[in-house]
Amino acid sequence: MDSILTIGEVSQRSGVASSALRFYEDRGLIQSERAGSGHRRFPRSVLRRIAFIVFAQRIGFTLEEIGVELAKLPSDRIPGRKDWALLSGAWKQRIDQRIAELERLRAGLVQCIGCGCLSIDKCRFVNPSDLAGRRGPGPRYWLG
Repeated sequence: MDSILTIGEVSQRSGVASSALRFYEDRGLIQSERAGSGHRRFPRSVLRRIAFIVFAQRIGFTLEEIGVELAKLPSDRIPGRKDWALLSGAWKQRIDQRIAELERLRAGLVQCIGCGCLSIDKCRFVNPSDLAGRRGPGPRYWLG
């Protein structure tokens, strides 16, 4: 197995579009070397970083936050199991917060979320005369 991959090979293996890979590289999240032709060449280990980026995005991290997390990985060697465990260990709280937010959202699908629409029969009782609007704009009950 070749340890150097083209951008097309990385895209195919990771499931991430080449344009996104170039964007990640521009943001400093991944690195490539340029061949004599100017084409990007990636070490196979970049696939781990890309998987991390995709996973982190799925749980709600911004690219800036992902960059901060990736900067914690060693730059002088390929990250090992311990490195990844340390990095992802702090994510439990973030995932738990996301789960709680999704549960509130799910409940809001069948309950009044304080958006001010007053169009659902229940909203007239839960949020009469748009009292939630006094707390600010948007779905106030869902936002907390």
